[in-house]
Amino acid sequence: MKSTEATQLHKAQSTMANFLRNPQTMPAPEGVEPRRLKIYQDLVYNNLEGFISSGFPVLRSLYADAPWHNLVGDFIDCHRCHTPYFLEISQEFLRYLTQDREDNAADPPFLAELAHYEWVELALDVSEESIDSMGYVQLPLQEVVVLSPLAWLLSYQFPVHKIGQKFQPGEPDEPTFLAVYRNREDDVRFMELNPATARLLELLRDNVNATGAELLSRLAGELNISTEAVLGFGSELLADLAEQSIIGPPITA
Repeated sequence: MKSTEATQLHKAQSTMANFLRNPQTMPAPEGVEPRRLKIYQDLVYNNLEGFISSGFPVLRSLYADAPWHNLVGDFIDCHRCHTPYFLEISQEFLRYLTQDREDNAADPPFLAELAHYEWVELALDVSEESIDSMGYVQLPLQEVVVLSPLAWLLSYQFPVHKIGQKFQPGEPDEPTFLAVYRNREDDVRFMELNPATARLLELLRDNVNATGAELLSRLAGELNISTEAVLGFGSELLADLAEQSIIGPPITA
């Protein structure tokens, strides 16, 4: 293709792309029938809006139609995606909310955190990580135990797991700690954590060769309470975490 033709093609593609991103303000490409332009416009918007709505159902439920479509339209117009894969549209939308989205009175204060929480559920659901080769914990105090690769430790300023149409906090409260995980049946679930349990999961996530008892002893030292007391409730806690596929033995190649 000659350079002049390539330049003209690139210009035509850019004009079409700019129009599809924002048909209200950008000029339509010349020589294209309005009916055909409307078909392309609807295909682009409806596909993207459909994936975003299905990926963030709670967030969608909090918006009336007009503000929601303004939000999605702004995402299409302002954000430049770095992937062509439909499954990664949710991640791109999250990037838009955290990096590109300007302050808007229609947005709840927990917008980015709720979106992240909903994205984590989808990310774990489609993750190619596996715990099939992770064994079972029999004696958690005596064995080396680690966090499952399909268990994510999260902290938020808002209680994102409780937010819905009937509960929309206006201000942050106490920090919320969650473990979101995919179990051996491939179900994605969450567990609300207190700060001590969250710290234990952090130790498990970074663990290499410490046993459950050694990790609990370290936690007792950090909390400045007796090791015996921590070992008492910690043994049951580790057993419960193992039962739910949140922890297990280190996966060996």
